[in-house]
Amino acid sequence: MENETSRVININVPDNTAGERLDKYLARHEAVTVSRSRIQKLIRDGQVEVDGRPAAHNHPLRGGEKVTIVIPPPPPSEVIAEDIPIEVVYEDEYMLVVDKPAGMVTHPGPGNPRGTLVNALRHYSTRLSGRSGFDRPGIVHRLDKNTSGLIMIAKNDDIHIALQEALKEHRIRKTYLALVCGHMKENRGLIEMPVGRSIKDRKKMTVTELAGRPARTEYELIERFRLHDLLEINLKTGRTHQIRVHFAHIGHPVFGDPEYGGRTKWHRGVFSIDKPFAVSALNLMPRQALHAQKLTLVHPATGKNLAVESELPDDFARLLEFMKTGKP
Repeated sequence: MENETSRVININVPDNTAGERLDKYLARHEAVTVSRSRIQKLIRDGQVEVDGRPAAHNHPLRGGEKVTIVIPPPPPSEVIAEDIPIEVVYEDEYMLVVDKPAGMVTHPGPGNPRGTLVNALRHYSTRLSGRSGFDRPGIVHRLDKNTSGLIMIAKNDDIHIALQEALKEHRIRKTYLALVCGHMKENRGLIEMPVGRSIKDRKKMTVTELAGRPARTEYELIERFRLHDLLEINLKTGRTHQIRVHFAHIGHPVFGDPEYGGRTKWHRGVFSIDKPFAVSALNLMPRQALHAQKLTLVHPATGKNLAVESELPDDFARLLEFMKTGKP
C-alpha cells in the first residue's frame, strides 16, 4: 500500500489505550497531523493497518498493536518564491541559519500559502534540501509563528539527514530565552512530563500520559522581576509547543501566550493589584515572550564546533526594560 512519495507513520499502541476506538486514538496522537475526517477516509481507503491488516474506523484497540498509516502525497504544488527580507546569521556551502522574526510562519500550509519563511528561502537560494518535501525545502526544524529566533536550513539531503539525526540524539543544543509568569520555586530545574495532542482541541498540545511522548525541558533563572522570571531554557527533546505546554502545566505560562494562559488568564489577578502595570506589559508584547537564542552543534560536514547566537528582538528587549524600570 506504500509508494515512494507517501508518508508512512508507524505507531506502537501503549497498553493503557485498551478499548479505545482506532480513529479516536489516531486523531489525538501527536505524530498524526491530519484531521479526524482525513483519518477516517484513510481507513476507508485501506491506508491504515493494525498488525498488518486493514481495520475499520471503530476497531477497538487492545494495546500492544502496531498501527501503520500511509498518507499519500498532496497534489503537486509549486511554492512561490517571494522577495521577503530574511536575516541570515550563518551560511556556508552546506547549510544556513536564519533568524526568523515573530509573526512569520515557517512553511506554507492551509491558510498560509505565501509570506512564509519557505517562500523567502525559495527566493534567497536555489540550493535547498528536498528531504522534507516540496513545501518545506531545507527545513530541518521549525518554530511557532509567534516565536522568534534561529532555524537551521539544509542545502542538501545528506546534511539534512545528519542534522535531523543530531537533533534526535540530542547532539544539538537549542537554547531559548523565555519570560514566564510568576516566580519559579527553584533557580534551576528539569521539567520531565509527556506531551501529546489535546483531546479537546487538536490545535493544542497538553501534558498527558495517554499517547504523550517523553518531553524534557531544562531551565535556569536569569533574572527575577516583580511578577515574572526570565529563564534560559534548553530543550532535551523537541515536542510541539513543548516549552509553552510544560511551563503552563506547572502554573508559570510563558508571558503573553494566548493559547496556554500567559496572557489575560494568568494576569487577571494582577489586574486587581496593579492593572496599569499588567496592561502596559501586555501591550508591549502581543505574542509569547519566547525566543530561540542560541544553537550549538558540531558541523556535520566540517566536524568543527559551531555556535550561532541571535540578538533579542526589539519587542522582547522593550518588555524586559519595562520589567526593570516600570516605564513603557
